[in-house]
Amino acid sequence: MDIADADRYKHRQIPFNELYPDSAQVQRAAVFLADVPGILKAEPTSELLLSVSYDLLQITLEEIEEALTELGLHLDNNLMHRIRRALSHYTEETFRANLGCSRGESNCTRKV
Repeated sequence: MDIADADRYKHRQIPFNELYPDSAQVQRAAVFLADVPGILKAEPTSELLLSVSYDLLQITLEEIEEALTELGLHLDNNLMHRIRRALSHYTEETFRANLGCSRGESNCTRKV
């Protein structure tokens, strides 16, 4: 089964909370994500915004955000960002389910 690159490789922006006193949290997130399997690119766009490109068959946006939260970083949780994230999580999980990758399976490339 051939998967189009536009479907497989995702490019997202992760906003961080501006009220958090640590202005280097976006830099720390980029450094951390650089070594994570499935992450193609992670670079700060601004002081509060991180651009991430990743392989959806290896990792999802939800997993990335959970890892950043576990690191103690604070994502922006205003209503618009929560809605955007929820839509991304839903579409990514649906795409992976249609390929036979169950939820919680971090790397489904072998199954495809």
